[in-house]
Amino acid sequence: MDAGRGSHPAVTNEEAFAMVREAGYAGIAINLAASDLDTAYKTLPLFQQHELGCVINAFPASMEDMLPVLQMAHEFNAVAVNIIAQVIPSSVDEASLMVQDWMEEAKNEGVTIEFETHRNSVTNDLNYTTQLLEAVPDMRLSVDLSHYVVEREFSLPLSKEEQQMVEKILQRADAFQGRVASGQQIQLQLEFPQHQQWVVQFLDWWETGFRLWRKRASENDTLIFQTELAPPEYAMTGPDGMEMSDRWQESLIMKSWVEDIWTRLITEETEQVVQAPDQIKSSTGS
Repeated sequence: MDAGRGSHPAVTNEEAFAMVREAGYAGIAINLAASDLDTAYKTLPLFQQHELGCVINAFPASMEDMLPVLQMAHEFNAVAVNIIAQVIPSSVDEASLMVQDWMEEAKNEGVTIEFETHRNSVTNDLNYTTQLLEAVPDMRLSVDLSHYVVEREFSLPLSKEEQQMVEKILQRADAFQGRVASGQQIQLQLEFPQHQQWVVQFLDWWETGFRLWRKRASENDTLIFQTELAPPEYAMTGPDGMEMSDRWQESLIMKSWVEDIWTRLITEETEQVVQAPDQIKSSTGS
């Protein structure tokens, strides 16, 4: 667990896995931008010991880069591989061919992959990505909207066109990366008063995405939400170079928000099922 500067004190991998298990998380994401494959493989016994699920965040630039990650996914029994493709094709046609090739290879290997909405990757631009989704109907996303909020320099309230583009992204989300941003900052402190309008906006986006996912998901599908709060330079620092908030505590706050949304959606659906017979009876008798 990267403690950054002034956030939660540094801990070992063993301590981090125990903290995550005790906090009630279902799994941990391996970030291959911060660790090579050999180092990442050393955590396999910890996943098994703590009975935690696994997601792999990978940054391939080619099929050759991706193949060992797919093999790793097998060995870790990963729920999914989250692809931040280090390629920015010059056209949607070119990008769609690459995405389809990678999806086909993952299918052949029996591994679920999702493409993260991320700057400096194949999904770098919001408008471009919506076009790519039209070109590749089976392309699934891991949605981190913070990148598009910064990339487009969004301001609130969003325009109708901006909201429509975001909803096209949410319609393909099989996973979410939890971070709150503004048009100027990639990662805001969750409890600062001046950031609350953005907290409300992101909570609304996540709830919309959850609702869309639940409408199309089958019984055995899994929706992934990573409370992904990164160290500096994502995390803002003061003049002393120290972080301005505790990211571990913020992760727990975000976790509780998301669980509350999820519970509320389940309750709403249950109530609708219970009410349905009375509604049908009333309709028949009228």
